[in-house]
Amino acid sequence: MKTFKILLTAILITGLNFTFAQTARLQVIHNAADPGAVAVDIYLNGSLLLDNFGFREATPFIDAPAGTPINIGVAGPNSTSAADTIKNFNVTLTANEKYVAIANGVLSPGSFASNPDGRSTAFTLFIKAMARENGTSSDVDFFVLHGSTDAPTVDVLARRVATLVDNAAYGDITDYITVPAASYILDVTPGNDNTTIVASFEADLSGLGGGAAAVFASGFLDPSSNQNGEAFGIFAALPNGTVVEFPSVQLARLQVIHNAADIAADPVDIYLNGTLLLNDFAFRAATPFIDAPAGVVLNIGVAPGNSGSVNDTLKNFQVTLQNGETYVAIANGVLDPNSYASNPDGRSTAFTLFIKTMARESGTGSDVDFFVLHGSTDAPTVDVIARGVATLVDNAAYGDITGYISVPAGNYTLDLTLADGTTLVQSYWADLRTLGGGSAVVFASGFLDPSSNQNGEAFGIFFALADGTVGQFPEGVASVENISGVTPSNYSLSQNYPNPFNPSTTINFTIPNSDFVTLKVYNILGSEVATLVNENLSAGSYKFNFDAINLASGVYLYELKAGNFREIKKMNLLK
Repeated sequence: MKTFKILLTAILITGLNFTFAQTARLQVIHNAADPGAVAVDIYLNGSLLLDNFGFREATPFIDAPAGTPINIGVAGPNSTSAADTIKNFNVTLTANEKYVAIANGVLSPGSFASNPDGRSTAFTLFIKAMARENGTSSDVDFFVLHGSTDAPTVDVLARRVATLVDNAAYGDITDYITVPAASYILDVTPGNDNTTIVASFEADLSGLGGGAAAVFASGFLDPSSNQNGEAFGIFAALPNGTVVEFPSVQLARLQVIHNAADIAADPVDIYLNGTLLLNDFAFRAATPFIDAPAGVVLNIGVAPGNSGSVNDTLKNFQVTLQNGETYVAIANGVLDPNSYASNPDGRSTAFTLFIKTMARESGTGSDVDFFVLHGSTDAPTVDVIARGVATLVDNAAYGDITGYISVPAGNYTLDLTLADGTTLVQSYWADLRTLGGGSAVVFASGFLDPSSNQNGEAFGIFFALADGTVGQFPEGVASVENISGVTPSNYSLSQNYPNPFNPSTTINFTIPNSDFVTLKVYNILGSEVATLVNENLSAGSYKFNFDAINLASGVYLYELKAGNFREIKKMNLLK
């Protein structure tokens, strides 16, 4: 733009008669992508206001006459007078109101691609009334204009935050949207399909707290069908006239988990496209979810810990991540399968990356969302049963990954059985009470028989949270055993034996009728620390072997409930 004359000067030159009491505030944005309008002259009531006003330029907010018709004329660049205008618009502004006027469209619609929603693309002024020069708080206030003539109806999503624009067609202007001053990824999707990302842009609003902006889609989705005009993009005009472009980005989210039990792979160095990403990444460690490049081929190289360079990599994997998708990549297997026990189901145990697509960084509600990986190379096909609740994993062999499972945030006993669903291998205590609304990766890890696998780490069930925290589900919650064929005459709860104990003890109880039975352990403050029984039992005498290896020394309470019967006793764990 060669020169910029504020509106007040132009009005004074024309000799118009007005008082400052009859003024409005106005910002003008040039968003007409027609190559023939790449620069325009703007006339106000016959006087030149803006000389060679460039495409994607904006004025600051300025005073404009209100309460009287204003003629805004648009002429080609370097025009000689208002007689050269090719479009004229008559507007009347309301006193003390604020406006943003956005020049948009093309001069000759027949020479450009038509709008897919049938909207007129003729050169026009889109007017946003009740505009804002400042935010209403410490947040950022902005509205959005769909200003791309050949783009269909779209949604705009702030990735992992909220839908900002819903079903906007060309020419639609949103109300003001208020967001915290932060950096966002904006995903543009078809209006009826939020799973398909058309384009993504980085909107860094972190420095705009308390400010306002006009955000506008600009240019052509298909320049080749539109006289090779400027390509599609998203821009923001600030109240001072500054226009910034939101850069295009291709990003996915990725979490990496090290579950390769090979003793030569503890730890490893991970290289991404030749650059060290993770140094001395330990077995059973996990990263938090991080941004990763999408839409390009990534080479993930795995080298021994303390490697000198990418040239030391032992294995390389090429992956291409999809923009906007979320992944968990789990390193698994052994570097030399011949040096380890073979898989009983004939599955390959070679070092690999298991990839979970459509992963979740949080739960979809107040429950806990998780998927399960069978990651133990020498373990057979198994089931995992949440005792008294449901079968969570059915017939999973090494390398199998389940879909997401949602359960209430509670305390569970997980029974690991062979595929027949009845042969119990081991039981685990899964305390999910604090994970409501969260997500996790649950993975079987290590060797069932370390002695046949170079004395590698023993089998266990572990979990990785979205923040990279890794924990183990403790063993020792064994099944309750009916020890008598005689039906007892009353309810009873016996004193545990031995007592004190370290670390295991036996709890006996009787029930004279079939009932739903719970046997729980509490610390001295009354907080539940273990659910031992939570199921329907037939009449009989029972014993439960309780292993408290993961509990601290101290006095604990154990409580039996069956029908209307309830009894509590104390026991002493002394390590």
